Amino acid sequence: MEGICVPARRVVGRERVRLIVFALITVLAGGVSSKLFAAPQGIREQVREQSLQEREAPVPAPVANTLEWESQARLHHGLEGSPGTLTLSQDGLVFHPTKGATLHWPFLEIQTFDLLSPHRLVITGYENRSWHEHGERKYRFDLSVAMPPDIAADLARRVAKPVRNADPNPASTSFATIPARHRTLAGGTNGTLHFGPNGIDYLTTNGQGGRSWRWSDIQTLAKPDPFQLRVNSYRETFTFELKQPMSRELFDRLWDEIYAHDVNGSAFSGPKQTP
Repeated sequence: MEGICVPARRVVGRERVRLIVFALITVLAGGVSSKLFAAPQGIREQVREQSLQEREAPVPAPVANTLEWESQARLHHGLEGSPGTLTLSQDGLVFHPTKGATLHWPFLEIQTFDLLSPHRLVITGYENRSWHEHGERKYRFDLSVAMPPDIAADLARRVAKPVRNADPNPASTSFATIPARHRTLAGGTNGTLHFGPNGIDYLTTNGQGGRSWRWSDIQTLAKPDPFQLRVNSYRETFTFELKQPMSRELFDRLWDEIYAHDVNGSAFSGPKQTP
């Protein structure tokens, strides 16, 4: 019986194909296994490295935010008064009378205040007056120590509501100044308007009749002409005669500051009023 003869080339070709297929399977299997096992290991190394970096990262130091000031004061009750000590701290305002109960106002409970002189502070809270009197109760203090301008500004910032602050800080930074006059029924005052990142300050030459408005205290600004400026705050309105003209660019920047500090984020302050 004759054997079956298979050409050698055909056998070699089949073996070669089998070797190629086996090599491809081996390569693919190795790639998949490396992705399945090497990737999680890489992730674990990355997480371990991030954790190490977080542990080694320096912890930021707490920002100092203290308020400490006190003065001997007299709380007025009609024609009478109670002597004591008025203290300002980060917990609020406290009056310790020589006789009687201590009075305490957290900043949240202060509706507004009037500091029309560095030696006189009037606090208005949310407490109602007696049943036959309208409005909220006011507490007037005469201070033996003048309240410094930086303390007054800090108090206004912490109360965070419209106030009347006649104790502007001459050391505050400003991006523009204009000499001005404020007319009143008694005559008026001369001084300089300071426009800065925190608001508008009016510093007078005699130290009386000044004002400090935060941007969030101002409702509208009006410039009828280049030599006039009207500041409408939520508590009062001041009209200034400018000794130098105010440019449109500066007026636009003032409005940008008002909108940037609008706590409601709306055009609640009204439109610009220009000639």
